[in-house]
Amino acid sequence: MAVAGLVGPFLLLFLAFFIAPVLYTLHRSLLVVQRSGPLGLGGADNVFGGLTNYRWALEDPGFIAGFGRILLFGVVQVPVMILGATVLALLLDTASARWKGFFRSAYFLPYGVPGVIASILWGFLYTPGISPVSELFAALGIPVDFLSSGSILWSIANIVTWTYAGYNMLVIIAQLNAIDPALQEAARIDGANAWQIAIRIKLPLIRPALVLNTVFSIIGTLQLFTEPLLLKPLSGYIDVEYTPNMSAYAEAFTNNDYGLAAAQSIIVAVTCFVLSFGFLKLVGRRGA
Repeated sequence: MAVAGLVGPFLLLFLAFFIAPVLYTLHRSLLVVQRSGPLGLGGADNVFGGLTNYRWALEDPGFIAGFGRILLFGVVQVPVMILGATVLALLLDTASARWKGFFRSAYFLPYGVPGVIASILWGFLYTPGISPVSELFAALGIPVDFLSSGSILWSIANIVTWTYAGYNMLVIIAQLNAIDPALQEAARIDGANAWQIAIRIKLPLIRPALVLNTVFSIIGTLQLFTEPLLLKPLSGYIDVEYTPNMSAYAEAFTNNDYGLAAAQSIIVAVTCFVLSFGFLKLVGRRGA
């Protein structure tokens, strides 16, 4: 009874705010709008449409292109961010590192900046004509347009990396702090230098943190929304279907097609599950 009393509130909130919305979204994705009367002016009703919304979503070239875009984004941005976070964590963990608290806070600070504010700040740094970064490159004879068709995706990747590298770094540092100092001391006595200790001792032991960060980053990539949405007014190369989440948002709140938006959301959720589970199986097989 005591355990049920402790777990009960959590289960109630979990059912109310996680399971119930998912079930409702799944139900809504199976409904289509049926209009009656001449020219469809007689009213509209939601009727069971089976997998019609899913078929429409998968036949939408803009929605599929958005998936391809974020998959390319993830293949490049996630490894770069995890590598950067790992390097920062290892540098802060070295015995010679000074001002650890200051640098740890400085690296984590971007994560504390709301995504809206960060995107506005980076929008200022990206906009031609007012961007000091663009002017610096122009003075060096290197014309750069961060909002062009070939650069905008990587400009967004830069914002995401800047925001979340510090968060991932803290997760890795927590794992590094759990390593038994006796292991490192024994390695030093055996003649290992700092580089060898990092590669042969620290990296294998922080593998769980790296896997966790990578899974969260994969999920975050598929949920990419705020950064491209806020940069959309600054670049004509970002449309309403630039990412799958933007497409679902546009269908729901611009086109008022909640069934199609729900189907797109379910497709994104299933893709998150498949990619995350596939990655975990892959690293589990390699670690066996």
